[in-house]
Amino acid sequence: MLFLPKNTRFMMRKLFYLLAFCVGLNSMAQTSVTFDDVFRSRAFSAKGVYGLRSMEDGLHYSRQTSEGIEKFDFATGESQGVLVADGAAIDAAGAALPLGNYTWTAGEKKVIIEDDMQPIYRHSYTAKVYVYDLASGGTTLVSPEAIQNPVFNPDGDHIAWVHENNVYYRSLSGAGQTRVTSDGVKNAIINGAPDWVYEEEFGFHVGLAWSPSGRYLAYYRFDERGVTEFSMDMYGTDLYPEPYVFKYPKAGEDNSGVTIWIYDTETGQTVEATQGQTYEYVPRMHWSPKNELYLSLLNRHQDSLRLVSYVPSTAQSKQVFLETDPAYTDADHNLTFLQDGRFVWMSDRSGFNHAYLVDPRKNKVSTLTSGTFEITELYGVDEVNGHIYYQAADVSPANRTVYRASLKGGKPKALSGTEGWNGATFSTTYANYILNHSDANTPARISLHDSKGKEIRVLEDNAELVQRMKDYALSPKTFFTLEATNGQRLPAWEMKPTNFDASKKYPVLMFLYGGPGSQQVTDNFGGRDYFWYQMLANEGYWIVCVDNRGTGGQGRDFTKCTYLQLGKYETEDQIAAAQALALRPNVDGSRIGIWGWSYGGFMAAHCITQGADVFKAAISVAPVTNWRF
Repeated sequence: MLFLPKNTRFMMRKLFYLLAFCVGLNSMAQTSVTFDDVFRSRAFSAKGVYGLRSMEDGLHYSRQTSEGIEKFDFATGESQGVLVADGAAIDAAGAALPLGNYTWTAGEKKVIIEDDMQPIYRHSYTAKVYVYDLASGGTTLVSPEAIQNPVFNPDGDHIAWVHENNVYYRSLSGAGQTRVTSDGVKNAIINGAPDWVYEEEFGFHVGLAWSPSGRYLAYYRFDERGVTEFSMDMYGTDLYPEPYVFKYPKAGEDNSGVTIWIYDTETGQTVEATQGQTYEYVPRMHWSPKNELYLSLLNRHQDSLRLVSYVPSTAQSKQVFLETDPAYTDADHNLTFLQDGRFVWMSDRSGFNHAYLVDPRKNKVSTLTSGTFEITELYGVDEVNGHIYYQAADVSPANRTVYRASLKGGKPKALSGTEGWNGATFSTTYANYILNHSDANTPARISLHDSKGKEIRVLEDNAELVQRMKDYALSPKTFFTLEATNGQRLPAWEMKPTNFDASKKYPVLMFLYGGPGSQQVTDNFGGRDYFWYQMLANEGYWIVCVDNRGTGGQGRDFTKCTYLQLGKYETEDQIAAAQALALRPNVDGSRIGIWGWSYGGFMAAHCITQGADVFKAAISVAPVTNWRF
């Protein structure tokens, strides 16, 4: 036994307490992320800014509060008064209507209020629809039935809608209604709304639109009679499920026959705008400021899109623009009109997605943006000041920057200064915008800016979450270019195991989606998934994500090389990426797993079957298992 002098024992005791205190501090700083933290509590929930709707002057916004629909000043955030008081809009029984889902008319004199909303598919729904008049304080029930797609005319004095596959409209100053169509029948004819395919694949659910003059009402008509039915059991509140039957075309089968019709409210006559045209799909229709209806006509192979204009006053149509691609062309090109008839059009014809200014009268196309990077979103066109606003992946495919560019060309101006992921929402006049910035390891900071980019005020900085994250053992998400064993250079991110030890080998879990045009390797905050991966990193897993060929952000050739051979290059790249990871000195090459959801589930299943010698395990969630279905 070792005996120490008394003073030495005292000093050792003090040193022990000091070390214990330091260890305690370290353990507090090294709190591990738990399952409950991620999935059962809101400990890591980031805050956002929701419900702001820019008003027509661009200087104010409306928002639902406890007082009702309230008006606020963009610059100061101060209330300018209540526009629709809570309880002011009432139904036929005198009960107050909820104000959560509202739509302003032009001039902001009336507001649509929807109640008792019942979903149909992903975006569509029916609802009881009311119109509240701010001046009179009166509430009008549009139709006694639950209806779809209520749309004001530009003057705000008429409203159109869909009920049981037929189109109606009425004046808000009278009691009667006009039935525009009468042939609508479930699973046969749909008027004014898309079928399941258009809603799901082309991403819209409103199939009618007023002309700028308010005289004409254009609408989609779907003839589903030649489409085969599909049924599935719907489980509700009853003891037994109810069969739901709808038209669902599978690969290679007949689609709905789609036509576009225009109703003249002055004459009561209806004409077909697509008559004499050859096409398979009509993914978009737009009215021009000159009351011409522009139709995007797409063939079934989706490699040729014709933009055709139709003039209802003369019943004349002509092809205005043609977009072709050896693989496929997008259905939506962000067609945005200027008052003189010119329009902005997005296209990857240069090899990267960029903005063009098209003058159909002169058959002239001018380049507005260019470079070996992608424009990822067109926010809009400020015609008064001659600018377009957009988001670009110019710093890297993983980053996003907000820009303003002149309609006359020239160098664009960056409106977001910090690297990472920047997105913007602009007011109606582009006088202000809300900037949402985050990066892979930092929650969103949301701020208000003027049109020149000057920050006016911070709306949300998530300071509480940022501070809480400092109390946890978090492994930073870092980005790198992976040199795969098949020669491909692929964008990737990784989270190393917490308290990484260079003398150890670690198992790897790869995550992927990998579908056409998608991206998972992005420098933005991942929310709950970020903390789930942190939980796994705390348990000693090395998390890696690789964007294979076919994903977005890197130009046309990289994205569209998978045309007609989905799963081939994607799987090759993921297997080669795993092989490259296995060569790292700290990776246990015998313990590499992969997981994904939907297209990622399809990919994970492909990887484990074709790369069984590379992957130890796979998790395939909701995968595509056969493209025929």
